[in-house]
Amino acid sequence: MLAEDNFAVDFSCTTCGKIINALTCPSHCPQCQTAAPDHGFPTAEAVKIAEQNDRFRAGLLTGTASDLRGQVVVTSAVNGMGRDFLTAALMAVAGDSTFTPDNDPYGDHGFGTVTVLTVRLFWKIDLYDEELVYGSPAPANPAVTRRVLTIMFPSDY
Repeated sequence: MLAEDNFAVDFSCTTCGKIINALTCPSHCPQCQTAAPDHGFPTAEAVKIAEQNDRFRAGLLTGTASDLRGQVVVTSAVNGMGRDFLTAALMAVAGDSTFTPDNDPYGDHGFGTVTVLTVRLFWKIDLYDEELVYGSPAPANPAVTRRVLTIMFPSDY
């Protein structure tokens, strides 16, 4: 990731939590010397969003993410698979923790794939403003961000 307009960005070491202010993604952490993972250090904002996205998804089952407002949408094809399938899909999405540089290039845990009863599904979290019209003006701020979690078949994407 490259900072826009030559402004430094805060990157976060996922090992020790050190915030690194830099124009480009660092190759290692100056505090703990951890080398950057394959896709670099996520921004500090992406780390906050990832934590919120994980809590939002887990809250589907536990009801513990009350400060994170949003909704779940499923495509008509997923809904057509029936209640048991939909319940299994929600459980799988809520518990998903498989993030790789391929499905999570920004480190914000906003996209994933799960398999439900041998059927592959995608899930995606979009971050909107309070009226669900535009993107959130401050995606890491739950007070002005609404999440929309969409569960779909790959062919629906």
